[in-house]
Amino acid sequence: MTKIVTQTNCPELKLVNQGKVRDIYDLGEHLLIVTSDRISAFDVIMNEGIPQKGYVLTQVSKFWFEMMGDIIPNHLIATEVDDFPAITHQYRDQLEGRSMLTKKAVPLPIECIVRGYLSGSGWKEYQQQGSVCGIDLPADMLESSKIATPIFTPSTKAELGAHDENISFAQAAELCGVERAQSVRDVSIQIYERAREFAATKGIIIADTKFEFGMFGDQLIWIDEALTPDSSRFWPTDQYQAGCAQSSFDKQFLRDYLETLDWGKTAPAPPLPDEIIQKTSEKYLEALKLLTC
Repeated sequence: MTKIVTQTNCPELKLVNQGKVRDIYDLGEHLLIVTSDRISAFDVIMNEGIPQKGYVLTQVSKFWFEMMGDIIPNHLIATEVDDFPAITHQYRDQLEGRSMLTKKAVPLPIECIVRGYLSGSGWKEYQQQGSVCGIDLPADMLESSKIATPIFTPSTKAELGAHDENISFAQAAELCGVERAQSVRDVSIQIYERAREFAATKGIIIADTKFEFGMFGDQLIWIDEALTPDSSRFWPTDQYQAGCAQSSFDKQFLRDYLETLDWGKTAPAPPLPDEIIQKTSEKYLEALKLLTC
């Protein structure tokens, strides 16, 4: 698959949402979620697409959804175009390998983040406060240090172009209800711990990850994406060293490049060199290969 898809064009389908990466179509009973090759950094969508990125994210999500099915149900119905409603088949060239037919769920109003290592916004918050989302951590931790027991650090869901904000568990409970917040906390940590253990056998450290959940009738289900290089930090085990930023299989590589530019991290995005685009694509593909082969 070499075609780069940054925008889908399916005029006979009802487009109901276009996010940073995904285009969502309402097919009546179900949703069609198409994962484009768009990439964002610092909540700004880049102008260029990343070859095969949408394919990687879809296949990685499918892999984890299937592995975790005994922990919690998910929204996935099918990933093969032949199994989608007939009206979608005319758009096969845009959908093949990068789309999911899913259940319709009502999303919860929080992002469910689990951290096993201290990095990103968690590291910044720890430096200032000695805690992350109200959870106190030991005083001597370094950047990228392993956290003894994975922690649940929810955040708000920001509108497109805005930044999510870390919140405490108490704030999450106010948004979702105490019982539901406890449920998503427990299941998030359970999924993360199993995924981390499996990934370790493949030479990958999953430093942290973000989950989304929703209600399908009265049932809590896992929605959106599953432990992808977009929603997680994947680090190569053989290069890991606490005390600094890590090499990664995810879009942290792109973020690190953008940090070298004189750019205010607001739209419009700067142009990306071909070398950065290709290297980013290679990192996504390597993550898929390591996990699934």
